[in-house]
Amino acid sequence: MRQKLVIGNWKMNGNRAANTALLSGIVAGLNDFGAEAAVCVPAPYLAQCQAELSGTPVAWGAQDVSVHAGGAYTGEVSAAMLQDFGAKYVIVGHSERRAYHHESNELVAQKTLVALAAGLTPVVCVGELLAEREAGQTEEVICGQLQAVLDLIQPEQVANIVLAYEPVWAIGTGKTATPQIAQDAHRFLRDCVAKKNTAAAAGVQILYGGSMKPENARELMAQPDIDGGLIGGAALKSTDFLGIIQSV
Repeated sequence: MRQKLVIGNWKMNGNRAANTALLSGIVAGLNDFGAEAAVCVPAPYLAQCQAELSGTPVAWGAQDVSVHAGGAYTGEVSAAMLQDFGAKYVIVGHSERRAYHHESNELVAQKTLVALAAGLTPVVCVGELLAEREAGQTEEVICGQLQAVLDLIQPEQVANIVLAYEPVWAIGTGKTATPQIAQDAHRFLRDCVAKKNTAAAAGVQILYGGSMKPENARELMAQPDIDGGLIGGAALKSTDFLGIIQSV
């Protein structure tokens, strides 16, 4: 049985004082609910997470990684730097990176490869726009995004990635995919992974990233192929984040 995983994506939010309150609240309220927990934070706060979360059950990670190992790449953060602060996870291909920074499927695949080579666990995000969904292109879009990654990595590396399905039309809009819609997408993604590595596909964690909240988390995570959540806004309040974890 796959372990449930709940990752908070803070996006570009936080300050040292607020972070301390949030992290301490999560750690204090985290019991054995049967789920792994992690936070992916802005790069300046990785050191704070390392200091405040070391020795706790909560893992931490980053929201992006450079394809470059180092050098004259102003503003970039390398995988080695993330390692230096004890990061376990790194989000790659988030819909906001694809939209605002024009990241291609190929670039996302390269970032996935870099993360794997550094021993980080990439959280590979895929998802369709509202127009693509209405045009019946959901499977075509998300399979294309995922396939670019699968084409670049080795079959044995499949077991070391986490996937996140984030229907873009359900992020920050107040809309949420029904549990069945989400399950159908997750099942399809698992089938796509199986074509690369059948054995690993059964164990790959696939998270739902479309406005999961305490109110809908239980029903979503009860679906057979939904293994947790990539949480945005609800990850900024310890009570909400813990509520999602408790729903497991």
